[in-house]
Amino acid sequence: MGWISLAFGVLSWICLLVSVGGIGANWGTQASHPLPPTTVVRMLKENGFQKVKLFDAEEGTMSALRKSGLEVMVGIPNDMLAMLATSMKAANNWVSKNVSAYINDGVNIRYVAVGNEPFLQTYNGSFLQTTFPALQNIQGALIKAGLSNQVKVTTPQNADVYASPSGRPSDGDFRSDIRDLMLAIVKFLNDNAAPFTVNIYPFISLYSDPNFPVDYAFFEGSSSAVVDGSVTYSNMFDANLDTLVWAMKKNGFPNLPIIVGEIGWPTDGDMNANVQYAQKFNQGFMNHISTGQGTPMRAGPIDAYLFSLIDEDEKSIQPGNFERHWGIYTYDGWPKYQLNLGMTKTGALLRANNIQYLDKKWCVLKPSVNLDNSKVAPSISYACANADCTSLGYKTSCGDLDARGNISYAFNSFYQKNDQDDVACGFENLATTTNKDPSTGTCRFGVMIIADSGIRYQGAGLILSVLLSLFLTLF
Repeated sequence: MGWISLAFGVLSWICLLVSVGGIGANWGTQASHPLPPTTVVRMLKENGFQKVKLFDAEEGTMSALRKSGLEVMVGIPNDMLAMLATSMKAANNWVSKNVSAYINDGVNIRYVAVGNEPFLQTYNGSFLQTTFPALQNIQGALIKAGLSNQVKVTTPQNADVYASPSGRPSDGDFRSDIRDLMLAIVKFLNDNAAPFTVNIYPFISLYSDPNFPVDYAFFEGSSSAVVDGSVTYSNMFDANLDTLVWAMKKNGFPNLPIIVGEIGWPTDGDMNANVQYAQKFNQGFMNHISTGQGTPMRAGPIDAYLFSLIDEDEKSIQPGNFERHWGIYTYDGWPKYQLNLGMTKTGALLRANNIQYLDKKWCVLKPSVNLDNSKVAPSISYACANADCTSLGYKTSCGDLDARGNISYAFNSFYQKNDQDDVACGFENLATTTNKDPSTGTCRFGVMIIADSGIRYQGAGLILSVLLSLFLTLF
């Protein structure tokens, strides 16, 4: 009967590919030591990703995607919206440089994402006047370039642009303060056969509301299901997406295509951000969409991009320390957990190959240093302000470290980020290097990779090290 099991397994794999329509990944580059773009493209292809979503049009990234076969959604950052909104010439130039030129060179660009969550409430309306005009001008530029049938515009929105006062999807509508603007954008997308892109994050709901039912964030059934007429929602994703579907339907746009631009779960930086929950959520999501059934209000395959591919140690942590830990891969290209995307023969993520590391040495607090030393506190503050200490804290991966371990972690983070520069392990003679890995349990004291010279600003480590010396002389 072995051949029957094999045939069933192959059939299941094919069904996953067909029903999902190819899962995509968000590729962010806010990292001090990014992996070489060619390595990342190889990772994407070897793991069966068929689509990639970018947040800008960085030359090294775009060049690596040439003739890769990957469908590309290229992004326009929010800080460019004002220029593109007020200048058709700027829009034409942007499309010529970042779309036409790369398509002619073999990059399979399918979408232009104009802005990223520009109407997020925390932005306090900063992009309300510029997003739609920029969207219109980019569409005009695509038409002028003869690409409007091949490349579609969209504008990724956070799920906070719509809501339901009752919590039932059927009561969903666009946020009252931007409703007219949202309807204008939706009509424009509909008129141009372009999709609506939304980012959905059950984790954020759990992070923001201590009373949010944990099981409702996942896909294994919930004791806190939402009943909406004849429909029962047992997970937040379906309910959230259908709230958007209802908002569009009741305003006259029942069939506008929807792309889930970002969905995922972080692995560190918060008590609910861990490997176990991330694996449970992302695998649950993949299993959920593999049926091809869609949601109660929107049947059919779901077009989605996992957020994100790789951790980024220079992302803003204003929303929370978890922001630097969304990746399904670590900074050096290692899978964080088992995740079957239905795309590889092994049913597991494949790691990046041929990664080069700095020497196997770490910077730690000297055993002889007293914790009461007046230079310790400012040294920790400086190290964490200029490196990444988001794995430290309550119920994080390094939450079990003692005081000396926390200090050593901070020192090592700064040391590695500055390419193991000797000066970066000084801290007024508080620190020393060691060849013994101080990692403990779930807490990894990393050794930095050799950054791609085509992306990273060379000399940054030395500059920070010099600043460290100047800073500590003040204490």
